[in-house]
Amino acid sequence: MSLLELKDINVYYGAIHALKGISLNVEEGQVVSLIGANGAGKTTTLRTISGLLRSKTGSISFMGKELRHESAESIVRLGISHCPEGRRVFADMSVKENLEMGAFTRKDKKEISQTMDMIYDHFPRLKERMNQMAGTLSGGEQQMLAMGRALMSKPKLLLLDEPSMGLAPILVKEIFNMVQEIHNMGTTVLLVEQNARMALAISDYAYVLETGHISLEGEAKSLAESEEVRKVYLGG
Repeated sequence: MSLLELKDINVYYGAIHALKGISLNVEEGQVVSLIGANGAGKTTTLRTISGLLRSKTGSISFMGKELRHESAESIVRLGISHCPEGRRVFADMSVKENLEMGAFTRKDKKEISQTMDMIYDHFPRLKERMNQMAGTLSGGEQQMLAMGRALMSKPKLLLLDEPSMGLAPILVKEIFNMVQEIHNMGTTVLLVEQNARMALAISDYAYVLETGHISLEGEAKSLAESEEVRKVYLGG
């Protein structure tokens, strides 16, 4: 049984058919990437998994449990955390307060404190800025905070949407190193990323989305070597 399994997912924005019968699997312990152009349906897929959008058909199974009719809060409690596109930190709250918000489903204060210490170990810059307002952080630091906040719920699966968007090349490399660290900590990752080259380099498996449907899938290494993928998504 896959950790996450989507079957025949169809999502609409009014009359617009955004996802057209997509099916995909994420195995436990993997990094799986969704790549594709803007508007292909990548963010919509993550928002549907996390309960922010609803599919008209099919099933979304996580650890054998059907999610299609669960609330977004219930889905977090089941072990899926969503780090959204655009970071969306709470600008007027401190770094520490933002991290505490990520633990809203948890009650044991000692365990929450241990998780926060672990995040500070992996993101030392957040520890240096723990009392700083999140809105005053750089783009890269805000991305670290968004990822750290998502990890505060101790998810089994992290949905990570465009973590490198808008960042300088040197920071992009740092963020991808952190994604690998998160994976090494034992968290399964479903990654949406426009930087297809970097995404495929750290992934086990990948899906190519094209106008709402999956046009290609396979082991990430094979897709990175595919002439079609190289020409369209990797700049030749």
